[in-house]
Amino acid sequence: MLIVRPAGPADLASLMELAVLSGRGFTSLPEDEATLLTRLELSEASFAGTIAPREAWYTLMLEDSETGRIEGLAGVRAAVGVTRPHFSFRVMTLAQFSSAINTRFDHKALVLVNECAGWTEVGSLYLRPERRSGGAGSLLARSRYMLIGTERQRFSETVMAELRGYFAPDGTCPFWQGVASKFFRLPFDEADHMVMSTDGQFILDLAPRHPIYVELIDEAAQDAIGRVHVEGEAARAMLEHEGFRGSGLIDIFDGGPTYSVPRDSIRTIDRSDTLPIAGGDPGDAPERLVSTTSIKGFRATRARVMVDGGRAVLDSGAIDALRLKPGEMVRVRQ
Repeated sequence: MLIVRPAGPADLASLMELAVLSGRGFTSLPEDEATLLTRLELSEASFAGTIAPREAWYTLMLEDSETGRIEGLAGVRAAVGVTRPHFSFRVMTLAQFSSAINTRFDHKALVLVNECAGWTEVGSLYLRPERRSGGAGSLLARSRYMLIGTERQRFSETVMAELRGYFAPDGTCPFWQGVASKFFRLPFDEADHMVMSTDGQFILDLAPRHPIYVELIDEAAQDAIGRVHVEGEAARAMLEHEGFRGSGLIDIFDGGPTYSVPRDSIRTIDRSDTLPIAGGDPGDAPERLVSTTSIKGFRATRARVMVDGGRAVLDSGAIDALRLKPGEMVRVRQ
C-alpha cells in the first residue's frame, strides 16, 4: 500500500536520492545535503506546530508500506515571500500610441513583480520514473490539498504552483540563456542552487528593474515563455483538474508558468467530507482518497470506502495505515 506521510530528518538519504533523480531545474530539490536536511528539519517542526504557521513548509513522502522505499515527495509552503521577496516576471502588454502618425503599438513585455507574497505554494512534486502510472502521482498531488483542507486557517486564501520551465533536448534552458543569464552572469545550476541555499539577496541585487521587451530577445527564449518542462505536463494536467489556471506570471530563471486558484475552490478540498470511521468490510465500494483530519501526524492513502449512515467504512488495513481507530474522524474525497 502507498502511504503519504510527513517527512523528517531520518528521510535525508531518500530525499537526496530523489534530488539526484529529479535533474536540472528542480529548484526546491537541490543536490545539497545541508540544504535538504534544513528542509527536513523545517518540515518536522511544521508538522509539530513548533513554528509560526506562516513560516511552515510541510514536506510529504510517498512510502511503499510493503518495501519501506520512498517513491516520491511533495510539499506545501504555508506562505511564500514572508522572509524575503518572491519575484516573478509578469507577462504584460504595454501599449504605445503616436498621435503624429496615428498609430498604436502593443508590445509584450516581462515586468519584474512581487505579487505572490503571502500565497500558499504547492510544489516539489516528484516521483520515481517507474511510479508515474497507476495513480501514485494523483495520490501524492492531491494529498497536499487534503493537508490544506484539514486546517484551512493555516493557509492563504490563494494557492499557487510553479511549474518547471522548458529545457531543450540538449539540456540547455532557452529562457535562461536568452534572458536571465544576461542579468545574473552565473551558470544556471549555480544560480538555481543559490535560490535554496542562500537568502536570495543576489536576486534582489541583480534582477532587472525595467520592462524587458519580448521582441528584443531571441526566438528560442520567446518560445520558452510560460512553457512547461516535458516532465511537468502531467503535473500541469492535475493542477488544471483541481481548478488551477495560469496567472500570467513566470519564473525569472527558466520561464516556467505560475498557476493559481482560490483555496476553497480546489476540487479536492471542496469535494471532501469529514466522517467518523467504522471498521468493517467495504466490499466493492470505490477506492477513494482518505486522510487524517489534523496536520500533526497527517497521513493519506487510497482505499475502498463505503459511506454508510454518515460513517466511512474502511477495512482494518486502511485504518492501520492511517494510524487511526474506529470512531475517530477521517477525511474522505467524494
